[in-house]
Amino acid sequence: MNIVCLDMEGVLVPEIWIAFAEVTGIPEFKRTTREEPDYNKLMKYRIDLLEKHGLGLKEIQDVIEQIEPMEGAKEFLDELRATTQVIILSDTFSQFAGPLMKKLGYPTIFCNELVVGDDGMVKDFQMRCVASKLTTVRGLHGIGYDTIAAGDSFNDLGMIRASKAGFLFKAPDSIKADNPDLQAFEEYDELLAAIKAALEA
Repeated sequence: MNIVCLDMEGVLVPEIWIAFAEVTGIPEFKRTTREEPDYNKLMKYRIDLLEKHGLGLKEIQDVIEQIEPMEGAKEFLDELRATTQVIILSDTFSQFAGPLMKKLGYPTIFCNELVVGDDGMVKDFQMRCVASKLTTVRGLHGIGYDTIAAGDSFNDLGMIRASKAGFLFKAPDSIKADNPDLQAFEEYDELLAAIKAALEA
């Protein structure tokens, strides 16, 4: 039995923190897992920035409400979900995911949780588990699934390499250069064809 595991930001929707950086005019928020492989370090950096600028959860959610899925993402996801089971594995947070999941037709998503104070400020974050994407893929293997995975960032490489088939999608040149053995795609129809071929293998 197969199940497809997809990253969300950079694969199905634009990067939330980059959009937030553009709206707030604070370029430091543009740093993502494409540049910083240590997610804990990255989130602590973001929380410190939020506190420094007096920005809370509401300001982030207001930006997220305006984000639309990438062109063709929902159609890709609809066709894929008609073919096989799909889980979105994301290092985003439940407080961010709701509006985006609505626009994508409510796919299943496994993500994390922000700790938010009574004042609406982000105080901390709680990961579901250590190395959440890789751990989830291994858990799926443990209950009888073969996984096929796709993502674009450092934090996707574990699940991609642990899966029976794994692909880079819209990944930066640096990650493609460091992983020349992984097939890399830029268009949804290419990724869909590769996943379907892997499902039939």
